[in-house]
Amino acid sequence: MNINDAVKASYENARDHGWHDQERSIGDLICLMHSELSEALEEPRNGKSPTEVYYNDAKPDKPEGIPVELADCVIRIFDFCGLHGIDLEEILRIKMEYNATRPYRHGGKHI
Repeated sequence: MNINDAVKASYENARDHGWHDQERSIGDLICLMHSELSEALEEPRNGKSPTEVYYNDAKPDKPEGIPVELADCVIRIFDFCGLHGIDLEEILRIKMEYNATRPYRHGGKHI
């Protein structure tokens, strides 16, 4: 599966499960992306390693962990791109080509 196929599949799954029945703002959708990263942040705070995938007794079929939350964030990004017709594969190519031209540790920031 290429990136744009994953974008299409993510959007169609969200749409088919009712997540696009009502219009949501761009800000709301971006906050949902961010919420998945916040969930990923909580995992190491709870003693989980970056590669650990585990299952909770309360929902034994639902995977948990940093990799899962990162996947959830990517799925939300893919859904957003599908909703708005963004060719993510192409913009990734463009941005990665640009990033390759940037100077070492560009911007002079410490973090």
